[in-house]
Amino acid sequence: MPANPRANPLALAAMVCLSERPMHAYQIATVLRERNKHASVRLNYGSLYSVISSLQRRALIEPTSTGRAGRLPERTVYSLTDAGAAEMRDWLSELIAIPTRDYTAFEAGLSFLPALPPDRVRELLSARAERLERESTHREGSRGLLDSTAVPRLFWIEEEYRDAIRSAELAYIRQLLTDIDSDDLDGIDWWYQIHNEAQ
Repeated sequence: MPANPRANPLALAAMVCLSERPMHAYQIATVLRERNKHASVRLNYGSLYSVISSLQRRALIEPTSTGRAGRLPERTVYSLTDAGAAEMRDWLSELIAIPTRDYTAFEAGLSFLPALPPDRVRELLSARAERLERESTHREGSRGLLDSTAVPRLFWIEEEYRDAIRSAELAYIRQLLTDIDSDDLDGIDWWYQIHNEAQ
């Protein structure tokens, strides 16, 4: 079965950049970093060059010129094709409109929670909650900085989303810790029993 051509968000990020103007790969990476998009899309040069090659093979982008600045290596400038613009709009629309199943590392950890003793889980969840609280405090400072700049909210709305997800996760962890501490978690007796027998 062929790989899903829409599986790598870095390809979408590259097409969005090219929808603004023709660029070479280094310019795309620079724009993504300047806009803090590397916090939303995993960015590294090796992957970006592979993505560019893939987009070109699929006729979604095309080279428009090649140039050299000073002693830097020659760079190819790409632009978005009409097919690329349509693909970008369709892909972005799909991401925004259709909920998909994301398999997060934390969810995987929660699914195997009974493999660790309850006391250890309590320690680990408390440590995670502390980290999330520190991240929230740090984000509040960064948010204040963004609010004081002329950057419109539209261009950092993904930060709001991350804040909302972090807050929801923190609330969930606090409630789970309360349920474990008060023995209100259904199945907790069995959980203690299997670890006591293992010892």
